[in-house]
Amino acid sequence: MAQNNLETPHFTPEAAAADSTLDLRLYWRMVVRRRWLIVGVFLTVAGLFAAYTLRLPKVYSASATIIIDMSSPKVLGTGQVQDVVDSAPGSYWFSKEYYETQYNVLRSRAVAARVAERVLTQRDDEFLGREQSVPAEVWANGLKALAALRERVKAANDASSAVMGRVTVEPVKDSRVAKLQIDDGDPVLAAALANTFAQAYMEQTIASKSTTTTEATESLESRLPDLEEKLLASARALEEFKEKNDIVAPSYEDKVKMVDDRMLKLNEELTRIVVSKAQLKARNDAIAAMRQVANNDEVARTALVSETYAPLIQQLRIRFMDAKNECDDMEQRMLPQNPKLLACKSKLQNATAALNTEVETVLRRAQAEYNNVAQTEKNLLRELNDSKAEAQAVRKHESGYSKLKRAHETNVRLYEVAQKSLKETGLSGTTRMSNITWLDQARPVLKATKPNVRLNMLLGALAGLVLGFALAFVVEFLDNTVTSQQQIEERLGLTFLGILPSIGEEKHGTSPLPELICYEQPKSAVAECCRAIRTNLLFMSPDRPLKSILVTSAGPRDGKTTTAASLAITMAESGNRVLLVDADLRRPRVHSVFKVSNGAGLSSLIVGEGTLADMVKDSGVPSLDLLTCGPVPPNPAELLHTDRFRELLAEMGKRYDRVIIDSPPVGAVADAVVVSTLVDGTVVVLKSGNTGRDMARRTVRALNDVNARVFGAVLNDVNLEDRHAGGYYYYTKYGYYYGESETKPRAQSQS
Repeated sequence: MAQNNLETPHFTPEAAAADSTLDLRLYWRMVVRRRWLIVGVFLTVAGLFAAYTLRLPKVYSASATIIIDMSSPKVLGTGQVQDVVDSAPGSYWFSKEYYETQYNVLRSRAVAARVAERVLTQRDDEFLGREQSVPAEVWANGLKALAALRERVKAANDASSAVMGRVTVEPVKDSRVAKLQIDDGDPVLAAALANTFAQAYMEQTIASKSTTTTEATESLESRLPDLEEKLLASARALEEFKEKNDIVAPSYEDKVKMVDDRMLKLNEELTRIVVSKAQLKARNDAIAAMRQVANNDEVARTALVSETYAPLIQQLRIRFMDAKNECDDMEQRMLPQNPKLLACKSKLQNATAALNTEVETVLRRAQAEYNNVAQTEKNLLRELNDSKAEAQAVRKHESGYSKLKRAHETNVRLYEVAQKSLKETGLSGTTRMSNITWLDQARPVLKATKPNVRLNMLLGALAGLVLGFALAFVVEFLDNTVTSQQQIEERLGLTFLGILPSIGEEKHGTSPLPELICYEQPKSAVAECCRAIRTNLLFMSPDRPLKSILVTSAGPRDGKTTTAASLAITMAESGNRVLLVDADLRRPRVHSVFKVSNGAGLSSLIVGEGTLADMVKDSGVPSLDLLTCGPVPPNPAELLHTDRFRELLAEMGKRYDRVIIDSPPVGAVADAVVVSTLVDGTVVVLKSGNTGRDMARRTVRALNDVNARVFGAVLNDVNLEDRHAGGYYYYTKYGYYYGESETKPRAQSQS
């Protein structure tokens, strides 16, 4: 039994996941490999999209733009007449809610009902608003579309339902402009409906405001008599209260003010009198005190009075002093009986009497003045007390009067507000101004907006590509076959020996038998691939020459016979004596490839009929002999287990440099597994795109279970015309490098 001297890596999930980096070339090869599937799906989906798009009816769009203000124009001047419903600009959220409400009104059943009414009642020309630029045939189609719409409106249980939902409201960002769009199969009808919807919305807005104004007017008119009656009642109650409480002033406040003013004046006057009385009393007290001292001194007495009072006393005092001084001077110079002295003394007595009389008069006058001030004080105190009593009496009725007055003022204000509001609502109702204005009316657009052929075709192409790629990835994911060197090395754990291209019609001629193309066309890519496989095999064991090589496969029709024949021819061309043995004792093919007789062969030798030299046949290829299968035995596996087969292998190894054995597939029968233990090594042939990875794993596992030495795997039937077929395109360049491949005739093999 030949031992496996080379360490053959086994397949493990860890080995398969070792290189997890993204290789875009692998995806590109997959796309190229599945290109016809992708193209087919792309054309199918794109065609379906095109057919569907072309079958869709044409739809025309018409747009009318309007400006929606939050308040109506103030045509009567600012601050004169306001709407009943105040829609003045507010916060951002208020504005947002307001405009969202208006958009919903545009789509409401009330507006749709107005549109439906116009559809049924207006004349054709009036409703469609014929444009001079619209061709006659387009106008005729519009009339037909309008007639059909009228029939639908009449047939509908709710006329508004026939047109409701046809309008699309699109607000223009950062503006008060709204666009109303109608889609219809006729461009003229679409424009007419867009304009009708806008006009109906304006009328609905005016009608809503008019209804609100009317309701407000009716409510105010019904309340006005009641308010007037309450006003008169409150006025009567106020007047009765004033009469009952003797309030003759125009108002209670006037009465209170009069009493307060009088008390204030009395207080001021009393304060002045008290101050004056205190001053007079102080003066009189001072005079009384000094009078006691100056009773016996007329001069001091007059001096006191003169300092305190009138200028007359000053004059009398001067006369008195002059007379006194004159008498004193005469007494010193004259005798007591001197007439001049006596006349002077008489003059002095008269001056003294006049002065005393005036002083007494002044003193009595000061006392009288004090007495008058004291009496005035008493009178003022009495008046002040009376005023306080009157003020207290008046203030007892303050709460009752205030309550009646507040009620009366409230009724006055309510009545005035009601009258003013009634006037304003009446004027507001007569103006009938709307906060909606036209910006642009809709016009018929003769270019259909739906279906968007270009967009649909682009989407179809995109969908076709996506679906095609997705299906290609799915098929690739579900593809469980061996297709590349990477799969052989990473997923099977085998050494990659090389490839054999798909052998069919070649550029340099045709070959009736693909197994002989290496001999008949030695400059072809197939021949070069075989030489590469031969080189890789020889380097598998550089120290010990390989004598026997088993060629097998995972399943039938994987190309093991083609590989075995091509490998044998290539080794024979290198100068070695090679024997190709057909050990497929169930379905032999070597004799048919080389066109030799299969009357006797390997099976005959195993059962002891003839010798090896008698059974070997000439292949027609120099240095290559053949040992065909011979008669197909009923028990092939038992024959290959015999010692005679081992002896034959040893004898073949002595006579030939290389023995290439073609065996049945490992996945079908156990023959190849038996032979693999008797040879130097085994080559596994895998057909690209045909051999399943699971079957290949079972083949490798079966050979490893018997400790067979597996040189590696050959990937057969690789399409070299595909530039991206696993990176093997470079093999096609060999024919160009070596020149034209000439077909070499094979010598006739001997039977």
